[in-house]
Amino acid sequence: MSVQVIMRDGKPEYAVLPWEEYQALLTNGRDVSAAKPVEASDTAPGALPTFGTLPMLREAKGLSQEALARSVGISPAYLALIESGERDPDNAIRRALARALEIEGWQQEA
Repeated sequence: MSVQVIMRDGKPEYAVLPWEEYQALLTNGRDVSAAKPVEASDTAPGALPTFGTLPMLREAKGLSQEALARSVGISPAYLALIESGERDPDNAIRRALARALEIEGWQQEA
């Protein structure tokens, strides 16, 4: 399931998912509110996460935007831009984020 989490004041406000996936949830009789965020352990073995899952990975570690941002040496505002997809971090920040989240790295963007 590919879910985009929209944040407000550093907290999840909305979850956005593709229409087909929403329809599949309805068809399968699952309650949309029961869908859980993707956790690092939910990814296939050996698969690297994308930056679209950054907010969920951060939340799974129990980190606020401010705490993660400060631990990798960037501002919380810049981390918010990365999480929203408005900014693409350089390789040094990618490595620092991966290290802070205890993951191997990030999937290459196409």
